[in-house]
Amino acid sequence: MSKITVVGSLSTDFVVTADKRPRVGETIFGENFTTTFGGKGANQAVAAARLGGQVSMIGTVGSDLFGKEIIINLLNNQINTTHVETVTHIPSGSAHITVVDGDNSIIYIPGANDEVTKEQIIKAYPVIDSSDVVIIQNETPLAAIEAVIQTCFEKGIKTIYNPAPAKKINSALIEQVAYFTPNESEFKLLFPALTLSEGMAKYPNKLIVTMGSKGVYFNDGEKEVHVDSYKVTPLDTTGAGDTFNGAFGIALTAGLDMIKSIRFGNLAAALSIQKFGAQIGMPTLIEMKESEFYEKEWDIK
Repeated sequence: MSKITVVGSLSTDFVVTADKRPRVGETIFGENFTTTFGGKGANQAVAAARLGGQVSMIGTVGSDLFGKEIIINLLNNQINTTHVETVTHIPSGSAHITVVDGDNSIIYIPGANDEVTKEQIIKAYPVIDSSDVVIIQNETPLAAIEAVIQTCFEKGIKTIYNPAPAKKINSALIEQVAYFTPNESEFKLLFPALTLSEGMAKYPNKLIVTMGSKGVYFNDGEKEVHVDSYKVTPLDTTGAGDTFNGAFGIALTAGLDMIKSIRFGNLAAALSIQKFGAQIGMPTLIEMKESEFYEKEWDIK
């Protein structure tokens, strides 16, 4: 079983669906409102756990009701919460999401996620040490992200760094991670002086650019490689990138090569966007195997 540690955010998503987005000063009627569990860290942890990974979560929540429910949700998904800490002076993180025609726009409030510290990472060294791969995103403080990446680099533990949302980072961090997985808009913000082709050539077999329905691109050291997405009708794209990253981590630790791991991640993401909510739609391994697109050669158990 793959041992995966996720360091990142834990939040509650407040989701509104509507047939259009309001203009400034405009009030419109929405179609539906719901609360779901989210945070890019929690999303990626749940995605990996549902696909059979032995997952540990490192993060921080508030002492409010939302924080308690976030931890219960992780436990219900068989995720180790030993290193999910509770703080009393700040509320749990939240994301406020508007979904129109299957596409989302998000306002993210970090809350307690800003309280993840380097010291918390140090306390979690034992679980990091035992991991096959560690997954990180950008919804926690940079000092904590740097501590995770540097520790894993020194110990020879592979990392998947999903730089979302995009923020300015030291290029040395990119050198130290095994895989760097921005989407197209994040790539442009992080590498404004580089074309997509130039960026992928600079970081072969490391920089993996996810482009939604257009698929995934990377450079294998000799040429650019395009891995097609699976064509489906989306209901809600929230969490698709997180599903990809969690599934990609599962496939890599199962011994699949880069292209097969990306295809596995693409299928998980495609299944996820056919249901509403970031985590609700994330497929189990059984659901993956029931898909007409599942490839028997993946042989993930």
